Order: sequence, then structure tokens, then C-alpha cells
Amino acid sequence: MKSVCFYFKIHQPFRLKRYRFFDIGNDHYYYDDFANDEIINRLAEQSYIPMANTLLEMIQASEGAFKCAIAISGTAIEQLQLYVPEFIDLLKKLADTKCVEFLSGTYSHSLASLEDPEEFMREVKMHDSLLQRLFGVRPKVFANTELIYDDDISTLIKAMDFKTCLTEGTKHILGWKSPNYVYSSAAAPDLKLFLTNSKLSHDISDNFNNPEWDEYPLTADKYVDWIASLPEEEQIVNLYLSMDTFGTFLPASTGIFDFLKALPRFAREKGVQFATPSEASRRLKSIDALSIPYPISDVDEARDVSAWKGNDLQREALAKLYAVGERVNLCTDRRLKLDWEYLQSSDHFYYMATGKNAAGAFSPYDSPFAAFTNYMNVLADFTVRVEEQYPEEIGNEELNSLLLTIRNQEGEIEALNKEVKTLRQNILTADDSVNAPVEIEDRPESSSKAKPKAKRGRPAKS
Repeated sequence: MKSVCFYFKIHQPFRLKRYRFFDIGNDHYYYDDFANDEIINRLAEQSYIPMANTLLEMIQASEGAFKCAIAISGTAIEQLQLYVPEFIDLLKKLADTKCVEFLSGTYSHSLASLEDPEEFMREVKMHDSLLQRLFGVRPKVFANTELIYDDDISTLIKAMDFKTCLTEGTKHILGWKSPNYVYSSAAAPDLKLFLTNSKLSHDISDNFNNPEWDEYPLTADKYVDWIASLPEEEQIVNLYLSMDTFGTFLPASTGIFDFLKALPRFAREKGVQFATPSEASRRLKSIDALSIPYPISDVDEARDVSAWKGNDLQREALAKLYAVGERVNLCTDRRLKLDWEYLQSSDHFYYMATGKNAAGAFSPYDSPFAAFTNYMNVLADFTVRVEEQYPEEIGNEELNSLLLTIRNQEGEIEALNKEVKTLRQNILTADDSVNAPVEIEDRPESSSKAKPKAKRGRPAKS
């Protein structure tokens, strides 16, 4: 029986306000609160809330047969908590159904996997801790920012104990192979790879409301027929879609929510089942290993990382940002650390893209150069604040030595704490032993009582 895994991505960056050269050193707040408030509320009203209610209805109507996964960034969660807390409550309801799986990822939807392995792993840990606190779930399947993946990244993912990773089923990697199988990483053989079916995903996101498409209109029974008619040995279809596609890019008036609601009924009739990625991973075995020496992603036709690293502006901005990473992680300034997270969001670098990769309508800036100038002004102020904590005079070698010393000290402190705990337990055990009541044997009483001794003194006079 074929399995369909739906994945819905939710991400929003903290957008930067217009930050000029003369603001450097004078203004340490970088964000456009008005834009962030307006955009997240609009998306929640048009897309996120209707979509969450639709998923809940699909799960209930199918008696748990419909299942899916959600990939949500930490920065999106923060904004939703701030501006649309009712949507967080809906996500908690979805988590409680046990039919929705939350995926692991980077906290700020960052490019750390391409720039700084240690920062990448720290971000993933931070993201997953947030999901644990909010929804009571510990992610088991990993999906990197925009599904960025290569062999080197696979070893980092495996080192974090993930057994399954979702990435893009790109033509230049697969060749004649189908994305509808489970593969494994050539660099980390125990890591299973789930590949997205781009065509079937785009049939919904790009063509559902396209009258010029040959297959228009797309109906639920037609769509399920396509999946059911795939070769019998192809056991899994991974459909990766941005949640704001539903209700925003495809308005409710197009019938997109009715299309989704009808899918479970036709799937049941055609013998197609829905699954969470963890369920599918437990059930299905890898058929082959894939070697991916260069990074791939799910963005643009090239399916590489040129959307974020394709020009000198982007590469310079990334280099300057991650050059201060070690210093930021040393400091204890909460505001500085928050800014570090927000400035890592991949969106900032996407706005700097040129040519075919240009962000276009998605960018709040007039041009890629305007995006670069604004970001670099912010980064200049941020760097000054970092240097106030750890001046440039402290070289990288000295800084690395300091970091190593701190980590060693943390390990020693932890070992000493364990030793103290053991000693305390031994002392308590010893005290209990000393203070325990002692049983005294009963001795038989003597058969004759001792006679009282006569008092010494002068004899009485007669």
C-alpha cells in the first residue's frame, strides 16, 4: 500500500527596518515591528488558522487516517507567540492528535549548515528544545533550511542521532531514479533519505489555480488517481509545501481547502494511506545509497544554494556574520544572542540575490544592493556590540583556547558535582546507620535482691 507524507512548512523571519549608516552606534534595535505584526497577522488570518482547522477536521473526519508533518522555525514560533497566540494553541491541538509530526530544523531557518557546523548543531538543539517545551514532542526526522543537504551535512545530522532526513528529489542527483523510494546517505549509511516529489507538490502549489494548465482543474479524485497509478513498487510519495500556499497564494475562493478535505475519502477508496515520516521510516527500508557531494536545496530551478550564496554581496555578508559567531556564543548578553539568531535567517541573504535567483516580489527592498546595504549597516552595529564584549585583540587561537578551557571546566564541574552528590548520599547512608535504634537483649533478673549496706557511724548511747 502506498504511503503519502504531507509536509507543511511554516517560517517567518524578523524583518529588518530601514537602518542607515548614521544609526550605527546609536540605535541597537533593528526590526520592523509594524511589518512583522502586519504580515504574521495577515498570514494567520488567511492561511495558518484556516489550514490548522482544516487539518484538524481532516483528522477527525477520517478517524485518524489522515496524517501529516509540520516543519516550523523558532523565529516563526516567536512571532506567533507574540502576535497570534491562538495559532500556537491550534498547533498544540494538532500535536495532541498524535497524527501530526513536528520536524527538526534550524531555529532561525539559517544557513549555518553551510558555514559553521558547531553553530548548526547548536541551532538544531535550540529549535528542538523549544518544540519539546511547547508541544511535548521530541523531533525524530530532520528537515534543514529549504531542504539544504549534502554528504557533509548528512554526517552532522547523523551525529545528532537522527535516523531520517527529508531533502529535495532533484533531477540532476537522481537521474533516471524515482524520488518515491527510501534511500540512504552514502556518507552516513544509517541515515535514511526521504525525497520530495517536486512534480506532484507543484501540481498543487503552482497549477491548482492555473487555467492554462493542461490538467486544469485539479480535483481530489484525479490527484489521488495519479498517486495510486504510480508503479506498485514505489511505496512513498513525499509532498513538501509551504503552509501559506493555502489561503494566501491559493485563496479559499479557489476551493483549495475543499480539495484537501476530500483527499482522505478518495485515498481510502484507492488504497492509498497517509503516514507521518517516522511511521514510514520504521516500515520502509532503503533501496540504495545516494552520494550528494555538493549542496542541494528546493529553491529555484538550479536546486542548489546559489539563491543565498550566488554573488559576492551574499558571500561577503555571510562571511562577516559568521566571523563573530564564536564571540557571540561566549557572551551572556541575552539581547545580543537574540539578535544573533534573527540575523542568521536565510531570508536576509535571499533578498540580496541577483539574476534568476532574485527574490522579486518576496523582497521588501527596491534592489539586492539595497538589501545588502541595509543588512551590512545592521551587521556593523551588531559587530561593534560583540567587540565590546570580546575585543578583536583577542585572536581566534586565543579565543578557541578560551572556549576549550571553558568546556573543560564545564566538564570538570559536572564531574565534581556528581562526586559531591555521591559523597552526600554516602554521608546520609552513614548517618542513617548510626542513628538507627539499637535492640538491647533482655537480661533475666537476679533471684535475690541485694541487701542494703549498713550505714557507718557511731553506736547509739545506752
